[in-house]
This record gives sequence, C-alpha cells and structure tokens, in this order.
Amino acid sequence: MANVNPLSNPKGVKLQCELCRSPAHIQCRGCKVTYYCDTEHQRADWTSIHEKICHLLIPVRTPVPFLNSAAERSHSMEQLLQRKKHLIELTTKEAQRLLYEGLHMDVIPAATHSLSFSVNVYGLASVELVPVYLILAEANIGLGHLIQAEEYLSHAYWTVMKATDCSNSIRSKLHRNLGLLYSAKGEFEESLRHLSNDVYFASTVSGPSHITTSGGFFHMANIFFRQNKMDIADSLYSEVTDIWHAHLSKLVEVQVQASLRSGPAWFDDAHQEYLDDNQEAEALQILSAIYDIREQVLKESTKMAKVLHTLTMLYFLSRDFHKASEWGKKLLQMAEQLPQDDQSDGITVLMENIERKLNTKENAIHETLNTVII
Repeated sequence: MANVNPLSNPKGVKLQCELCRSPAHIQCRGCKVTYYCDTEHQRADWTSIHEKICHLLIPVRTPVPFLNSAAERSHSMEQLLQRKKHLIELTTKEAQRLLYEGLHMDVIPAATHSLSFSVNVYGLASVELVPVYLILAEANIGLGHLIQAEEYLSHAYWTVMKATDCSNSIRSKLHRNLGLLYSAKGEFEESLRHLSNDVYFASTVSGPSHITTSGGFFHMANIFFRQNKMDIADSLYSEVTDIWHAHLSKLVEVQVQASLRSGPAWFDDAHQEYLDDNQEAEALQILSAIYDIREQVLKESTKMAKVLHTLTMLYFLSRDFHKASEWGKKLLQMAEQLPQDDQSDGITVLMENIERKLNTKENAIHETLNTVII
C-alpha cells in the first residue's frame, strides 16, 4: 500500500474507501486506482476479491483518452461496458461461492464491488441488482446483522414489485432470503410462508424435483427441526437427499460410461450437464448438514447410506478423489448393514471408478517426480 497525498488529487476529487466510502488515506500499489481508509479494509478487500480483480480495475477506472472519431468513441465505450459486465459476473460468482462456504465476512467486499458496478451499468432501479442485494442480505443474516440484511431485502423486494420483467427464479431467491431472515428472527410461521413461496416459484421454473428447488425444502426442514417436529423435518431432508441423489446419479452414469469407452483417465466434459462451482458448494453445504443431523439425531441406516452415496458422488464429480474414497469407505461400511438392493451394483461401480482415478492420479504424480529427478 502507498499513502495518499490529498494535495495530489485532481481539484474537487475526494478519494473514498472502497468498502465504507469514508475518506481514503492509502492506495493499492498494484492497480493504483483503488483506495482505502485503513489497512484493515485493504486486507479485507484483498482477501475477498481484490487479488483476483486488481489488474482488471485499471482499464475500467483509468480516464478514457480523447478520441477523434465517433466510431472510435463508440468502440471504446462498448469495450468499457463489456469489462464492467465481466467484473459484475466475476465478483457476483465469487461472492456466491464464499457465501456457500460460510465465509460471510469475506462475502461483503466481493458483493459490494458487484453492487457498485451493477448500479453503474444498469441503474439503481434495475432488477439486475436484486441478486446482489440477496447475496449481501444472506451474508449479513449469517453475521447476525439483521437490520442491515432487512435493508438489503427491502431494496430487493421493492425492485421486484416494480419490475415488469422479473423472472420467477429471482422471485424464488427473494422469498428464500426473506424466509432465512424471519427464521433468524425466530418468526417461524412467516419464514415458512416465504419458503413455501420459494418452492412454488422455483418449481414453476425447473419443477419440484430439481436441485434449484431443493434449497427451499432444506431450509423448511431446518425450521421444523428447530421446532422439534422431527417427522416433518425427516421427510423434507429425505426429499432433498433424493433430489440430489437422482441428479448426481445421472451425471456419474455419464462419466462411468465414458470411462468404460475410453479408459480410466477419461473424464468427459464436452457433451453433458455438469455442476458449476456454486452448485457444488451448495450441494456440499446442504448434504453435509443433512449428514451431520442424521448422524446425531435422525439415525436410520438406509437414509444414512443414501446421504453417504450422494456425498461420494459429489466428491467424485468435483474430482476430489481422495475425499470421494474417504466417504465411499464410510458408505461401504454402512451398506454392509443393509439388505441387498438395486443400489449395491451402482455403489460397487462407483468405488471402482474412484480407485481407478486415484491410481491414475498417483501414477501421473510418480511419473512427474521421476522426470524431474532424471
């Protein structure tokens, strides 16, 4: 960081902190276009997002040179717009990933960047701002800052109410966050009402048995669990597990068939549906929570085995084969307690593929080490 000399600023320009908009006193040495009030906010921004976008901010925040022709000016403005949209996409995706990982404090800087660029590109009244409002709201709920979360949700709610082109997908996410807010406040009936709306709107987009709908069921289950209504909670946790199990089974089947055609090193990405980073993070968050709850309270061998099978498939698809093997071994131990059923063959094939991937990976590492030594 470099200290900022106020006398070096252009006349009438007051530099502000990237995170809190207070007067800035230090500057990023890398991009030289980002400012902070103190080193604490600089570190928070760097940890969250700035390290990934430092060089991308230079062309966006550097004054555009004077261009003679209208065509050149138009081209320059189009390039600037595309750079800003890229930054919105990148910062939003990173904020969402951090949110799924439970790093609520780190979410704030990334989402703040996204909101700032979204306002600049789309304007304050645009429905494009709603996803960022929701990320900021959920992060603040996680931090226990309910007043701040309510403010963001109020902005999102009124933007949606005024919009004529708002998708049911966004409406679903809005109601999910409202459900989480009321749950945090202990207002469970109101929370369940919003989560029911979440499930309804998500179902109109993808159907009731799709992974995008499962989150609403999961959060409803958590509320019933907190109310000690175990039968309802258990039923909903099973529904969520079934949805993810069915979805991941299809993806695994594609990979297994591709492996049989092309050898153990094959992992087909080209012509199939897949999980993106945020879907992987959401699945891990939900399924890990269900596993912990089932292990501690709602113990039942068949249901535990299904959660273990689903987690094993998830790690296999995310290519964390060591984790997949670890969870798969737990699955095999649990499966020994169960009567033979249709899943047994699928589990065996999955474990064989995991071991092949591990062996292929370890052989590649040994070959690399041998090459380096030679």
